[in-house]
Amino acid sequence: ELRTTFDKLAEEPKCRAIVISGNGKSFCSGIDLQQGMGELIGMLMNDDADVGRKARSLRRLITTCQDSYTAIEACPKPVIAAIHSHCIGAGINLITACDVRYASSDAVFSIKEVDIGMAADVGALNRIQKVVGNDSWTREIAFTARDVSADEALNFGLISRIFNNAKDVVEGALYLARTIAEKSPIAVQGTKEVLNHARNHSIQDSLDFVKTWNMSQMQSADLRNSAMAAMNKQKAEYENV
Repeated sequence: ELRTTFDKLAEEPKCRAIVISGNGKSFCSGIDLQQGMGELIGMLMNDDADVGRKARSLRRLITTCQDSYTAIEACPKPVIAAIHSHCIGAGINLITACDVRYASSDAVFSIKEVDIGMAADVGALNRIQKVVGNDSWTREIAFTARDVSADEALNFGLISRIFNNAKDVVEGALYLARTIAEKSPIAVQGTKEVLNHARNHSIQDSLDFVKTWNMSQMQSADLRNSAMAAMNKQKAEYENV
């Protein structure tokens, strides 16, 4: 469902920014051990399949899960996570694929996979070092599965703002989304593309990328509209893309 949803939002012209929030007591309390782990263990314990075939089934399962979270990162629209209470395991996979992370003061984060006998394999370990930029800290929390408070998460750059409660964090995220939505979608989506590219490439490669990107995108009406609005001291309006 996650991949399908974001694939649709990526192509929806009226959508300019996205907020992800939790609808229960927690943002994400982690894997359902009885159901999720039960299905996995059942697959591993299937004596009718040999190692090679079970390995291929596992690879397909992991790939499907990875692609679901990558759809968030690949979505051209900025994605804002509004986190409250627990953000465990799969929650870290999700928020590290988002562009901006806000949290309530009661938020608790944990990369929990080592406590269930596995290495996290759907994005948390692959993205969190680039999100926070502190190798030692990310290894510490990944090796120990310990809880991380909102204050600690802010201090190390996992989140960018703390709000008093769940209601406030959602309102803050929606305010940010509305602010972004008022900007040129050509400029905003181009900015996300360039930032994502720069994170995984050298500075020179990224400079070459943005040259190629802007040689077409700067020819859109948005640049002219922005200039005219500034000269006339008016608020610019932009067409959907």
